[in-house]
Amino acid sequence: MVDQHDGTDRHDGTVRRYDLIIVGAGSGNMLVSDDLAHWRIAVVEADRFGGTCLNRGCIPSKMLVHTANVAETVRRAGRFGIGAAWVEADWPAIRDRVFGRIDPLHDAAVAYRRTNGVDVFLGQARFVAPKTLRVGEEVLSAERFVLAAGSRPHIPAISGLSEVDYLTSDTVMRIDVLPESMVIVGGGFIAAEMGHIFGALGVAVTIVERGPALLSRHDHDISTAFTDACRSRFDLRLGTTVESVAPCRSGLRFELIGPDGRDTLEAATLLVATGRVPNSDRLDVAAAGIATDEHGHVRTDSAYQTNVAGVFALGDLANHFQLKHMANAEARLVRHNLLHPTEQHNGPFSVVPAAVFADPQVASVGATEQALRAAGRPYVAATRRYSDTAYGWALEDTTGFVKVLADPETRLLLGAHILGPQASTLIQPLVQAMCLGNTADEVATAVLYIHPALSEAVEQALLAL
Repeated sequence: MVDQHDGTDRHDGTVRRYDLIIVGAGSGNMLVSDDLAHWRIAVVEADRFGGTCLNRGCIPSKMLVHTANVAETVRRAGRFGIGAAWVEADWPAIRDRVFGRIDPLHDAAVAYRRTNGVDVFLGQARFVAPKTLRVGEEVLSAERFVLAAGSRPHIPAISGLSEVDYLTSDTVMRIDVLPESMVIVGGGFIAAEMGHIFGALGVAVTIVERGPALLSRHDHDISTAFTDACRSRFDLRLGTTVESVAPCRSGLRFELIGPDGRDTLEAATLLVATGRVPNSDRLDVAAAGIATDEHGHVRTDSAYQTNVAGVFALGDLANHFQLKHMANAEARLVRHNLLHPTEQHNGPFSVVPAAVFADPQVASVGATEQALRAAGRPYVAATRRYSDTAYGWALEDTTGFVKVLADPETRLLLGAHILGPQASTLIQPLVQAMCLGNTADEVATAVLYIHPALSEAVEQALLAL
């Protein structure tokens, strides 16, 4: 059922006309600002305001990651001479701390938009013609659209999967009871973070990944170290695929094919974490004449405009990054381009950082060493371990490191990769250097690094170049 703003006037019979229609109230909701107050705007959302990030993704997962980190701190307290013992996880309290804060935001956001003159339609939207959208029984039309409808979990073709109950990243954080055991299919950032969360809270985790390592798209040194760290915590089944799944007395029974042939595995529950797919099919963008690529992402130019004039797209619907900070930056750029059609700004996002909030934490930006080698591009590399710094001693860290890659002639940074505590924060000056064109030498010597902060690992890696 569509929830609509009753104050919207009708035109041409059953068609509601607007200056701008925004499809998706995640980063798309950020477009509405005082600059657009003179426009007649509709926001269409198929689920909840805030999108994936707020409701099913980065914000609740990071709140749970912090809880997992606290649990691991308790387990490892003995290293620091502290007597502490792990007792149990109160999952309902953990879950409710997260969603008790998040869930009220949807109604507040809808009320705020309506109070300020924006029409809100809650329901799945589909194009029925160019620049014409149907939401339930309502038909909406506008000269300008911004499509920010996001993505959803990819469901692999596994025999029997449709006949059993399984979890995805959309549902796993809201379960009622912690399972005794969990199989996670996938080896990317979702599998890494969810493995950390549930493993730290006492669930016996098995990760089944078809590739030879976890986080395989990262720099090889990062992927190798991360996989080794997880091997000590989880049952890793690498180079393995799930051929079938079926119910059994203990929950689910899995038939696997791995390096040593066939095997079986049983667990209480299954988390499918094999990536995400864009929602362009649910929008039926083809009916609007909007082009997509072979993966279903809406094609855009550097100004984020589609092949249909006046229709823009951003976020997971339009790119492969699946990063909230990327989508937010795109929304700011698209707002400018909507307001200034003759002065279009192009996306300057050639430097895109990302982080994996697992244990150990991972952060990366730019090229990997294997990519530079494959491209035949000259580079110099240097690595500094956390354990070589004073604060690394304080942390008792034995696995963390900073790795930097630079052009040997220009001395510009080509990539940076960090594994260990605070990685997502430590990488920021390297991101800024790449964005602003600072050389590795300038970043190493033209600024002071606080002693004995962990940032000295970044400084020392740069000096090593």
